[in-house]
Amino acid sequence: MRVVPRAGRSGFAGLRAGAVLVRLAAAPVQGAANDELIALIARTLGVPKRDVAIVAGERARTKRVRVAGMSAAQVLACLAEAS
Repeated sequence: MRVVPRAGRSGFAGLRAGAVLVRLAAAPVQGAANDELIALIARTLGVPKRDVAIVAGERARTKRVRVAGMSAAQVLACLAEAS
């Protein structure tokens, strides 16, 4: 995932360079953008927030996210519908 913090509103904005582009209204201060990313993904996929985890890139704009109980293909398909 490629994250753009401080956007006008949060949401998915398609694909960029093979990564899902996510715009987040939160600033990258004290983990606020990461928290909002987890909440947005959980809400979109209909899973609890505890099932979504950032596994790489916690302090970077490019992140790897794991969703418990879903394959990467399922996650991408659901997020593609949302964007």
